[in-house]
Amino acid sequence: MNVEELIVIPIVLIVFGSIVVGLCIVCWTLVRLFTGGGRGGQVLRTEESKMIQEIYKGLTKMEQRVETLETLLLERDGKGNKS
Repeated sequence: MNVEELIVIPIVLIVFGSIVVGLCIVCWTLVRLFTGGGRGGQVLRTEESKMIQEIYKGLTKMEQRVETLETLLLERDGKGNKS
């Protein structure tokens, strides 16, 4: 082995080692994101759950308002029967 080969081997190991470590970090980050990862994920799920419940309540109220408006319009037109 000459001196050039001794220099190239560590450089190749450093480059490929860095690539492997980088891929591991990316995979670990993706797993943490998709599984909710730790306490932060639980807080996020709780906030999302509260937001979904608020949206559901708002939609229920809107549905009642629309039904009331339909009733008023039908009574105003003299049809009287609700379908």
